[in-house]
Amino acid sequence: MSEDQKTALELQREAAETKAEETNKSRTGLGTRVTVTQTRGKGTQVISYESFDESKIDTIPQTVQDFVNTTKTSDDKTLAGYLWRGFNALAYETASDPIAEFVNKSWSDDVQLQFRTAVRNYSRGVQCSIEDAVALIKPGFDKTFTK
Repeated sequence: MSEDQKTALELQREAAETKAEETNKSRTGLGTRVTVTQTRGKGTQVISYESFDESKIDTIPQTVQDFVNTTKTSDDKTLAGYLWRGFNALAYETASDPIAEFVNKSWSDDVQLQFRTAVRNYSRGVQCSIEDAVALIKPGFDKTFTK
């Protein structure tokens, strides 16, 4: 990709992000927000699409009924498709995480995230294996957070 193409793509992305911010400011409560990203592969293009903003928990449906009402999904086949795609994506994310096998499932989601972050940062920082980082860090987490 040439420098001119990169600059044009950056300008398109900035314009799309500005438009998305304006749209998202007018939205409140449960519902999707406009997300801006780029397509994969050659001939990258800037795209915008509706998605749930995981950084704003109060905008995300917390029950299946909330999800159905928010997305206006009334067809069981469509809903089932969403469920199994989400299940598969989460299963892949978990299986492909080298730290997953060391996480204590009884810890809260926040503690699990802190543990993963601590292990990852320590491992990178001192250039040791995940296993070595876990051996040092996990006893403290177990002592503090395991009930």
